[in-house]
Amino acid sequence: MADFDVELDATGLKCPMPVLRAKRALKSLVQGQILRLLADDPASKSDVPAFCETVGAELLGTSNSGDSFVFLIRKGIN
Repeated sequence: MADFDVELDATGLKCPMPVLRAKRALKSLVQGQILRLLADDPASKSDVPAFCETVGAELLGTSNSGDSFVFLIRKGIN
């Protein structure tokens, strides 16, 4: 079983698109569900944590998978 509910592949997209797509994806989730975001834009490494803090989502972890960053984001109350 996967450790996330929805996966969003934002590889190939440049700032601010990975964050905007993540925002849209989180809207479709219920509180507590987890989004796995894949992004290869170097700016996403700082943009995604800032985005999570802004919207009240919990960044559960960040890792690398090849040339991509993998972010696990738990939807908060918003």
